[in-house]
Amino acid sequence: MSLINHFRPGGKNGVPSGESRDPIGYLVAGLNRLAQSDLIDRVKLRKPAEQAVFTVTRSGFKTLTAASRTFAKQGKPSEPGVRVAAAKAKGVFDLTPTEDEQMLVDVVTEFAEEVVRPAAAEANESCEAPAELLAASLEIGLPILGVPEALGGISEERSAMAGTLVAEALAKGDLGLAVAALAPGSVATALGLWGTDAQQQTYLPAFTGDDVPAAALALNEPTVLFDVLSPSTTATRTDDGFVLNGVKTLVPRGAQAELFVVGAVLDGKPVLFLVESSTPGLAVEGDPAMGVRAASLTKLTLTDVKVPADAVLGDTEGTSYAECVRLSRLAWCALAVGTGQAVLDYVTPYVKERQAFGEPIAHRQSVAFMVANIAIELQSMRLLTYKAAARAAAGKDFSREVALARTLCAEKGMQIGNDGVQLLGGHGFVKEHPVERWYRDLRAIGIMEGSVLV
Repeated sequence: MSLINHFRPGGKNGVPSGESRDPIGYLVAGLNRLAQSDLIDRVKLRKPAEQAVFTVTRSGFKTLTAASRTFAKQGKPSEPGVRVAAAKAKGVFDLTPTEDEQMLVDVVTEFAEEVVRPAAAEANESCEAPAELLAASLEIGLPILGVPEALGGISEERSAMAGTLVAEALAKGDLGLAVAALAPGSVATALGLWGTDAQQQTYLPAFTGDDVPAAALALNEPTVLFDVLSPSTTATRTDDGFVLNGVKTLVPRGAQAELFVVGAVLDGKPVLFLVESSTPGLAVEGDPAMGVRAASLTKLTLTDVKVPADAVLGDTEGTSYAECVRLSRLAWCALAVGTGQAVLDYVTPYVKERQAFGEPIAHRQSVAFMVANIAIELQSMRLLTYKAAARAAAGKDFSREVALARTLCAEKGMQIGNDGVQLLGGHGFVKEHPVERWYRDLRAIGIMEGSVLV
């Protein structure tokens, strides 16, 4: 049962029949259910010896993609899908979260602190997110955050702002685990934004049900000076569809994914394609990177992959693809803000407690100024990201805002990670403290394309 239906007014779960609740209110109700359950208590750290996982850090792997469930074709192929309305303009420049958005942030932040943060170190080593954590992320409704309410989701209006707040809150726990948890919902959101009626009716029921499939956006490529708007992966027209050839990298949870959104050039324009993992010609191998390791990053190879004519997601003129890139960059900015906040929250008490020459190192101006600079740059990153998200939610052009936000988050995010390591001195270099992992993760902001979107 989807979260929206489970908590719809009607006398269930303490919600009186006839009482109205907005979409985020439904999600908050679901989050409250999670908080009251024993699921969080059941999420324990698992020792590597007790895990049956692929450990790409040691031996790597290379295999065919996971066998996909049967996505039976539904709906009308030529009809446009359901679209959520743009968020209502407030009339003033106000980026303050609404009361319901703040409630959502508070609960997701608690989830990040109590479940995500404790699992981060082990997930980083094993290059896999714990199954219990991913199950918990499904229970709090992450896959349906951007899905229209008419299709079983919770969105009555564009959810870019809510998605940005959720991504930031999750990244305070761990950026890699945040990417792993957000990847399926990113594909569901893409279907809600650009899918036809047939595509939505075929795939979205799986994301709004109890058995949510792993899924991922595959835009990155192993190309020097890679330009995401000019991918090397090609799509060639055939009598009954298209043939895809190319290689995609840094694809989260690719070994388990049952559905990919792949970017490829068609007639000189970048286009998005829906590719089921059971399609012949797909192969996946471990592709662990410097950071974001908990997301189980993989390389996806497409060799003469045949997809039907209705596999195109959005238009073939490059507009949908460009918007996908912008929304993905917005998500990465939010992840940078969340991880940067984690750094600030960690180093501030550290420099106040760490003694050198008989006094806290925070008494040194060089240390105090460095912490202050982290706070200043972090706030500027947050404001630019929120402004871009607000314009995206309102259906306005946000290309300039997201470009500014990504440039700032990529540059200052790395600086924050570096300064965090520097402030801890020798402790910043060892894995006993999480700052070295956050530093590695923050370097991905200017590199990663796709994978997640809001």
